[in-house]
Amino acid sequence: MQKNEPNNGQKTGRAALVWRFLRGSRRLFAVGMLMAALTTLAEMISPQIIRAAVDNAIGGNAPTFGPAVMRLVNAVGGFAYLGEHLWIMALAVLLVAAVKVIAQYGFLVFNTRGAESLVKTMRDTLYTHIEHLPFSWHMKNHTGDIIQRCTSDIETTRNFVAGQMTGLFRILLLVVLSMVFMFSMNPLLAVIALLPMPLTVIYSLWFHRKLGGGFKACDEAEGRLSAMVQENLTGVRVVRAFGRERYERDRFEAHNEMYTGLWVKMAKLMARFWSTSDILSGLQIMLVVVFGVLFCLQGRMSAGEYIAFVSYSSMLIWPVRQLGRMISDMSKAGVALDRIGYIMDSPVERDCEDALEPDMSGDIAFEHVNFAYDGCPQMLHDITFTMKAGTTLGILGGTGSGKSTLMLLLDRLYDLPEGCGRITVGGVDIARIRREHLRKNIGIVLQEPFLFSRTLQENLSITDEGLTLSDIREAARAACLDETIEGFAKGYDTFVGERGVTLSGGQKQRAAIARMLTKHTPIMIFDDSLSAVDAETDAKIRKALEARFGSASIILISHRITTLSKADQVIVLDKGRIAEMGAPQQLQTAGGLYQRIYEIQTMTGKEAQA
Repeated sequence: MQKNEPNNGQKTGRAALVWRFLRGSRRLFAVGMLMAALTTLAEMISPQIIRAAVDNAIGGNAPTFGPAVMRLVNAVGGFAYLGEHLWIMALAVLLVAAVKVIAQYGFLVFNTRGAESLVKTMRDTLYTHIEHLPFSWHMKNHTGDIIQRCTSDIETTRNFVAGQMTGLFRILLLVVLSMVFMFSMNPLLAVIALLPMPLTVIYSLWFHRKLGGGFKACDEAEGRLSAMVQENLTGVRVVRAFGRERYERDRFEAHNEMYTGLWVKMAKLMARFWSTSDILSGLQIMLVVVFGVLFCLQGRMSAGEYIAFVSYSSMLIWPVRQLGRMISDMSKAGVALDRIGYIMDSPVERDCEDALEPDMSGDIAFEHVNFAYDGCPQMLHDITFTMKAGTTLGILGGTGSGKSTLMLLLDRLYDLPEGCGRITVGGVDIARIRREHLRKNIGIVLQEPFLFSRTLQENLSITDEGLTLSDIREAARAACLDETIEGFAKGYDTFVGERGVTLSGGQKQRAAIARMLTKHTPIMIFDDSLSAVDAETDAKIRKALEARFGSASIILISHRITTLSKADQVIVLDKGRIAEMGAPQQLQTAGGLYQRIYEIQTMTGKEAQA
């Protein structure tokens, strides 16, 4: 298992997921919280200095501070001296403010560094995990939705951790210290100031439930919208070829309108939430001002205490408001973490503990193989055959007969379920072969060739970073592509568009073949990968393969009889079953499906004459 992967099949809690992603940034956030604590402490001290100046230095009232504070005051001459030199107390306020500014700066620096480190860890972990997820998982999940989870949801999580969770520590500290100072000055007024806070918390928790479902709906709608955009941009040639621009635009606008409507609905909910929070915050200030003035008139508190009390009460407005915002953001972050957790909890491909790395140049055998894709009828039925090492096997069959499925199973892009037969190479069950070793020794050209948005040289050398240009050209010549590339203005430095859009279908197929040939694998699979090339080029490629890789085991999947004519053995599939098997020359006169296809394609059968 990769170090970035969770336990397979186990659901990871939100807190555990965040803690795991914080690997590498925990110290940065810890220092940031320490700076936040220092900032909060500085904020608490300033009102006390003002209180001392008003009540003790100017008013001459008896001091009520603790021994530590009084020792400091006496060291500078006492309150009487400070009353005559108020600039000292003003300087103290400035020094405390300077400490606060420096601590605030430190908090922003370390918190930002921690946030960026967190984002990097999340991206690296998710990317590594996604790379190791089974092929079947990728077939079930839209690319656009995966990208949205790895971008927007990561950013939402970052904002919550860096902006809200670190702020929570500061808020709690601010509330606790404010309450300590307020209760030390006037317990009754402190209780009055606290009255609206439980209402705010309860109201926020109630709203949290309503917001959670709304944020989830918005995130899922954004994922569908991203998937639609990604799909249409990738298939822009098809859209334009069929003149479907208006249809796709209307389809996009309909989804976009629905997505916008969801956020408008959320905006209305948030507006009600913040309006109510403002009323509760205003109520808190009003209670402190009204009762504070009343207590001053009654002589139950001094002017300095009242000023300090109003300052602390004002400081509490921000935490109370932030608490509500944090709870609402927690709903959004919770949805984002669940969506990220879905990826992280998806089981990755794993080898058995005693995985082998055997010689891959042996016979290939399918023994009573049965297979069905999830939620689909059975695709393969009791497939049994043996392919001798170093021979060429041809596979023929109609669309949906299971030709490509056989090769996906051989390469373990899909695992064969328990009790559904087995596939062996050199007598070793591929389920016991390490996947990396198996795939390094099987070269496969898929039915739909994929080229990256890079140069031709980078695309052809993607199998091995150590390949030289001469190695690449040798493989390109075997795929009858070298002359074509040399005809381009930039040769092998020609940049191909996304999915190789700047190349023709035949050129893309030959590029995919050349890329596979650079691996020199003992097993090579061509999954209908010559369908877009002309018959003459097809013959040249097959001749070059025969001359260069005579010792390799070659599997040719094709609808073209001429492509399979030189195979040592041909298997004909019909509805997931082996209908015929034998040498091409034998099957041409066997009176079965192969003969009928042969007669149609060679224009000798009755169907062709008609």
